[in-house]
Amino acid sequence: MREIDITGECLEFIDSQDERVSLKFFQLIEVIGEVKVVNTNFLKKLQSTQFYELRIKAGNEYRVVLFAINHLNFAECTKAVCLVAFQKKSTKNYKKAIKQAEKILEDYLKDT
Repeated sequence: MREIDITGECLEFIDSQDERVSLKFFQLIEVIGEVKVVNTNFLKKLQSTQFYELRIKAGNEYRVVLFAINHLNFAECTKAVCLVAFQKKSTKNYKKAIKQAEKILEDYLKDT
């Protein structure tokens, strides 16, 4: 249903996590690739940005993957690009990650 691309920056972070986090990441990627409407516990649009977040809960910690889609509505998109991932510690992490995601997306779009 949806094509999912994962950038090197995102994969690098996921590979540096323990096996449980990596497994959950790839399970959730499979879900967003195949399911039209995804539960908001896992997927949420970030306000005032073009990005969505994919939340991976491991114990009491969250890992967040920021990604962009090729449509205004997630249910209608045919492609998603996982841009950057980070461990959520505070809302300050988001500002830095959003700037990083914008740069990665810009580079990604130049290469395609």
